[in-house]
Amino acid sequence: MYIGDVMGEVGVEVVEKLLPELRRQHQVDLVIAQVENVTEGKGITPDDFKRLQRAGVDFGTGGNWSLFREEIIEFANNPEQPIIRPANYPTGTPGLGYKYISTSQGKTLVVSLLGQIVGKDSDKPIDNPLIVIDQILKQEEDVEKSAVAVNFHGDYSSEKVVIGNYLDGRVTMVVGDHWHVPTADARVLPGGTAHITDVGMCGALDASLGVTYQSVIPRWRNEKQTRNVLETDGRRQFNAVLVKSNKAGLADEIQHIQKII
Repeated sequence: MYIGDVMGEVGVEVVEKLLPELRRQHQVDLVIAQVENVTEGKGITPDDFKRLQRAGVDFGTGGNWSLFREEIIEFANNPEQPIIRPANYPTGTPGLGYKYISTSQGKTLVVSLLGQIVGKDSDKPIDNPLIVIDQILKQEEDVEKSAVAVNFHGDYSSEKVVIGNYLDGRVTMVVGDHWHVPTADARVLPGGTAHITDVGMCGALDASLGVTYQSVIPRWRNEKQTRNVLETDGRRQFNAVLVKSNKAGLADEIQHIQKII
């Protein structure tokens, strides 16, 4: 199971409420979550990561806010801590961009990649994600593993669709995130790789991607300088995909799961 962007305290609470039963219901071997928006919407602290682990999250993937909080860097540097930042950050960036995690079915390689255009970070240096994933897969080809999960954190749907097809038949799943809005295109590609352009988010539903409308509209309507305020009221959403893999390390099925509470 891959859980979409966990957005703030509300997102954590949604995961804590729904994940244990979903994990039992679907007999999930591995739960991966996008955790770059967990703590107040920017980055994640070790304490919040431990909360998600207690709720049933096994591994945390990265995005453009992954290293916002310095206290998580020790976890990101440690191969034994199941949390990563994007692998295509420039050489010398703290943290690791891919790690292994053991499951009842064998070892799974988890890789995070960042799109080359991501909002205000679009002018920051980033390595080509296609070249980086090729390098990782080549380097790790002799390691015995049951699955390879790739998350692609980006703004452009074209990038997300292209990398899914680029990796088709070479990895188990390519899951897009960062939009916080789920797309209706979850499918197994012709070569056997499960793909979705964007899995969506966990957190406030009656909001602008988890942020109050009141803090966004004046900025857009009247060009006022406003700060994002996370929504804590109203309905809540949980978005994830469930992928069934096979002995060849490819996917047989992908199912989008959405819960509104």
